[in-house]
Amino acid sequence: MAGALAAPAAAAESATHDTRRANPERYGVAVAANRAAQQGIDWQDCPADWGLEKPITCGWVSVPVDYAKPYGKQIKLAVDRIGATGTAAERQGALLYNPGGPGGSGLRFPRRVTTKNAIWSGAAKAYDFVGFDPRGVGRSAPISCVDPTEFVKGPKPDPVPDSEADKLALRKLAAEYAAGCAERSGDLLPHLHTLNTARDLDVIRAALGEKKLNFVGVSYGTYLGAVYGTLFPTHVRRMVLDSVVNPSTRKIWYEVNLDQDVAFEGRLVDWMTWVARHDAVYHLGDTYAEVRGQWDTLRAAAKKDPLGGKVGPAELIGFFQNAPYYDSMWAPVAEAWSAYAAGDPQPLIDAAAADLTDTAGNIAAENGNAVYTAVECADAPWPTSWRTWDRDNSRLHARYPFMTWSNAWMNLPCATWSGPRQRPTEVRTGKGLPPVLITQAERDAATPYAGAVELHKRFKGSRLITERDAGSHGITNLANPCLNSRVEAYLVRGTLDRRDVTCAPHATPQP
Repeated sequence: MAGALAAPAAAAESATHDTRRANPERYGVAVAANRAAQQGIDWQDCPADWGLEKPITCGWVSVPVDYAKPYGKQIKLAVDRIGATGTAAERQGALLYNPGGPGGSGLRFPRRVTTKNAIWSGAAKAYDFVGFDPRGVGRSAPISCVDPTEFVKGPKPDPVPDSEADKLALRKLAAEYAAGCAERSGDLLPHLHTLNTARDLDVIRAALGEKKLNFVGVSYGTYLGAVYGTLFPTHVRRMVLDSVVNPSTRKIWYEVNLDQDVAFEGRLVDWMTWVARHDAVYHLGDTYAEVRGQWDTLRAAAKKDPLGGKVGPAELIGFFQNAPYYDSMWAPVAEAWSAYAAGDPQPLIDAAAADLTDTAGNIAAENGNAVYTAVECADAPWPTSWRTWDRDNSRLHARYPFMTWSNAWMNLPCATWSGPRQRPTEVRTGKGLPPVLITQAERDAATPYAGAVELHKRFKGSRLITERDAGSHGITNLANPCLNSRVEAYLVRGTLDRRDVTCAPHATPQP
């Protein structure tokens, strides 16, 4: 009998060693998840400076810096939680959330319960809402690429170059930024990419005592969810992916950003047309052409003489891009602009300029940009030839001038990035992956609609809800009963429509 029992045990041990040799990261995740499941999370009152009110509680989950070395150096990830509001019989486990970025913090997700967000009240009865800071972000071993005060200080150079000398100066700044990342955050940088963040997500799942993951991902969070679903298909229970990054290996990440430039221009037109429709309120012109002309005039004035000495074209783009991103910003951006046109520049200066006294906010802004850069640069190969960048962005700028060059300089550090590059994950339906719910606005600027279609094809059995003639980014947190009811039905009851659904748009903003 002893011999009969020994053979399977030896085979299992051999299989473990085989996995360790063939896929050390997969083995490392199993080790880290098992350790996390045994340790759990020591939930305590949140530190006062985290800005999270009771009854939200906070804790830590340890993960390996390098999953190929699961017994090596560890970092701690910050997590928070609020318990399900329903009965014990209604509770279905934990619901994790990622807001995007890369570089966004998810720690405010439980506040959807404390602030009584009606859209999420049904899901809150069934789930503990769990947020986390991904590796490198916020409270989770944060990285930095430059002094935060210098990062936010304006006015920055105009992103639209007038000459080859301008391009050379901006290229130099991008290369210096990449070098600053390596200098200030070098130890973690090689391990800061979506594959590892997806592995971290599985360790958090285990630490929560959950056999399967319930997850809502928005924007970059959809790519994180897509990679997780590919790596751990049998670990997924429910997954909502909202405002989808195109997961094609050809698109990640260089072409994804080029596609954004086209989509931002389209949504800018939508907003400026709305501003023109409300000329009686804003007095910026009663046609799109007149409003666009006002933008060109404002931009030229700020280039010649930065508003308040702090707001040049770069800062204006940073503020004005909020309107194409979110419908909720249509009126606030228009109001500040209208005040400027009426002779009061202060509201626009206050909105577009950084507050250098806001130390915590500036640290968060610099950290978010650092993680964005580090993850996107490490996730995939990028063109290293300036001729490629110059050709592609010059062509796009001719037709889509609002965001093209600004976006190019933001991403150009990836051309000189010194760290290792991952091969983009081939997102696909793995055996055991349950149906995933995908939601997308048709005119989303930050994550164009084609990305949702692509993910829908790759995740067999998924359902796509399209919000027609709408363009806000992150639509699951907007009031649209057609959409909200279906997200809740999926999360709470696991039900999906037999076919994809097209919803009418949510309410158009009013001045």
